[in-house]
Amino acid sequence: MKIVVDTNVIISGIFFTSAPYQIVRAWQERRVQLCLSAEILQEYVDVAERLAADFPTVDLTAILSLLAAEADLREVSPLPEPVCVDADDDKFLACALAGGAHVVVSGDRHLLAVSGFRGVEVMRPRAFVDTHLRRVGE
Repeated sequence: MKIVVDTNVIISGIFFTSAPYQIVRAWQERRVQLCLSAEILQEYVDVAERLAADFPTVDLTAILSLLAAEADLREVSPLPEPVCVDADDDKFLACALAGGAHVVVSGDRHLLAVSGFRGVEVMRPRAFVDTHLRRVGE
């Protein structure tokens, strides 16, 4: 299953244990495929670097390099019209559409509010884990 993961989820998955961690682990085990754009990857890097000082034992280089090398990196055009109240969140929907992902995993209320846009479901991390990962052995 191909998914797009919002920055808040991927960063939580790197730094903490919880449903986001289970999603990152499922990707590392190749049970899900992450779809990214250069813009999303850069946002991951920027946020991770800001948090790195607070978590010096976390090896960010390895996971970010793995993301850059192993995720389905897509060229993405912006959506023709804003969809989310926070237009910066539209990049996740645009990436899902460009990459053929039918799920965006996010806790962001602006993204959750537009779930169903052009067939892209936006799911909270726990709901994604319970619905999709438990079925395949999580």
